[in-house]
Amino acid sequence: MTTEAIDLQELASSARRELEASDDEAALESWRIAYLGRKGKLTSVLRNLSELPLEERRRIGGEANRLKEELESALEAKRQALQQQRLAATVEAGWLDVTLPGRPKRIGRLHPITQTLREIESIFVSMGFSVIEGPEVESDYYNFEALLLSKDHPARDMQDTLYIDYRRDGEYPFMLRTHTSPNQVRYMEQHQPPVRIIVPGKCYRHEATDPTHEWMLTQVELLAVDEGISMADLKGTLFEFAKRMFGQERRARFRCDYFPYVEPGVDMAIDCFLCGGEGCRTCHHEGWIEIMGAGMVHPEILANMGYDTDRYTGFAAGMGIERICLLRHGVEDIRMFYANDVRFLEQF
Repeated sequence: MTTEAIDLQELASSARRELEASDDEAALESWRIAYLGRKGKLTSVLRNLSELPLEERRRIGGEANRLKEELESALEAKRQALQQQRLAATVEAGWLDVTLPGRPKRIGRLHPITQTLREIESIFVSMGFSVIEGPEVESDYYNFEALLLSKDHPARDMQDTLYIDYRRDGEYPFMLRTHTSPNQVRYMEQHQPPVRIIVPGKCYRHEATDPTHEWMLTQVELLAVDEGISMADLKGTLFEFAKRMFGQERRARFRCDYFPYVEPGVDMAIDCFLCGGEGCRTCHHEGWIEIMGAGMVHPEILANMGYDTDRYTGFAAGMGIERICLLRHGVEDIRMFYANDVRFLEQF
């Protein structure tokens, strides 16, 4: 390439003239390819600068780069101008009513389990309970032994455990917690009575899934320890919760049950809100629906925490949030909550 062969002024003049004459997107693209494309006229000038003498290379290279920036800016300005013209023509022709609302976008919302959990928390917080949380990976000590479930205790069979590390420091295994009760122990180790807490969180159990069971569940447990706490306090607290959660007309019932860490233990049920206690498929024709287990905290647990059992007593209870949500909304399969089907979730 020689100096005579490079006439940037002529190239710039023709480029500006042709760009001005371009009247649609197709013409703009053709112009871009002709001048700024990989094999375009200006691109060829820049690629062949190495063939020129040093002084000519510097002069023409500088001019070519400035021209390239100018043409790129002019191309973008022309493209925007064409877009505005097209929009104006569309509005003038009546094809677009700019006063119409835009297309609605889906608004995110809380998962039904989260909604239920927050409502439960608000009920107990209004009664004076505090919300605490703890680790989901626990040691055998906090998950079992501190709750009076020794290594050979038959009640361990009630909870199918998912172990993380079979041995930790040669003594206690590591596991995904099977309930949130370990956080009650952790809290009592660091606080003296009065204690009034609820402990929400995910729990994990190695069991087959079916319409009423999942390998992961969400629990809320509550604990109250103070002077003079009795079974009447437990009953009053849980009955008030049931009325606020399921309706003031609900009736509640306690029956004796066994849990290793409470004595005495009870299960709590409410009358079926569908059949009014007469019996239907939802309540298995019993008229009552169990919602949680509860009882008075075993004195040995309180003693192990350094509490004076002659002075302090306490109650505890635990419920599965998925079960509460199933009952409130009449859902028949617990697995639907975690199937990620938006058609199901958007109903809540």
